[in-house]
Amino acid sequence: MKPIRLVPDNTHIRFMRGRFAGLIVSAVLSATSLVLFFYPGLNYSVDFAGGVVVELRLPQHVDIGTVRSDFDSLGFGAARVQEFGASHDVLIRLDRRAEAARSAIETMLAAKLPGGNIRRFEVVGARVSAELFHNGLLAVGLAFVGVLIYIWFRFDWQFGVGVVGTLLLDITKTVGFFAVTQIPFDLNSVAAIMLLIGYSVTDKIVVYDRIRENLRKFKTMPLRELIDLSINQTLSRTVATSMTVLLSITPFALIGGEAISGFGWAVMFGIVVGTSSSIFIASPILLFLGEKRLRPALAERPTKTAIAAKAG
Repeated sequence: MKPIRLVPDNTHIRFMRGRFAGLIVSAVLSATSLVLFFYPGLNYSVDFAGGVVVELRLPQHVDIGTVRSDFDSLGFGAARVQEFGASHDVLIRLDRRAEAARSAIETMLAAKLPGGNIRRFEVVGARVSAELFHNGLLAVGLAFVGVLIYIWFRFDWQFGVGVVGTLLLDITKTVGFFAVTQIPFDLNSVAAIMLLIGYSVTDKIVVYDRIRENLRKFKTMPLRELIDLSINQTLSRTVATSMTVLLSITPFALIGGEAISGFGWAVMFGIVVGTSSSIFIASPILLFLGEKRLRPALAERPTKTAIAAKAG
């Protein structure tokens, strides 16, 4: 029995025909994501915004509006209530922080929602949330520095620009994904972005490594054809790896609960973006930057049109 292949052997897809479309679409999506970052903005969780988060299990299904009005009456700010998991599980976020919040909530539950059980209760102050946000940005920045150092020593600068530029576009689109879906942006979201950086760099290194090998192997092949050849040679590995990661992370997104489902959806989106950007963004950037530098002899070779014009 032959093994199932997601991608046939010896494909000859001319990916670089879509180089302009890939870059333009990516630039538009990233620009839109930057706008969405400011309006409507991210749905910052308690980790970054501060406040109180309560995970509540009720004995039976209760209308969300009723739960919201009951919590609003406590005087700890507007309550944001949402269902998750079972129909009688609700998550409540309060903007104001108060040490007496738990006792007040317990008293309210006994009076208005008897049988309600507090499964999780967290209070995060403004100072702590600001520190977490700063550390999250620092972690992402250090990851970028590590990528730059690695690429600087391993490849020519054209490859480095391709990787870093593509990573910036990938991350901005992921931020736009959070803004559109309003998935709570918390420390798990930062971890998802870090994972996206690692996966995206790995996928691009595989393609760039094959391009570098083929540059030495096919010394007379035009760079555009060589990049298409390299992508086709690594396509099976890229698709198989992406599908494996997607299959392993899907349960987190579907049944992971409030604490981990956002992480799962963000990683799934990042895998799709990171895989496609290796082909339609990183490779075209390398083509534009390296056509005259990585293949100087071919770039200087006169074309048939130029020869005919000179002869005439």
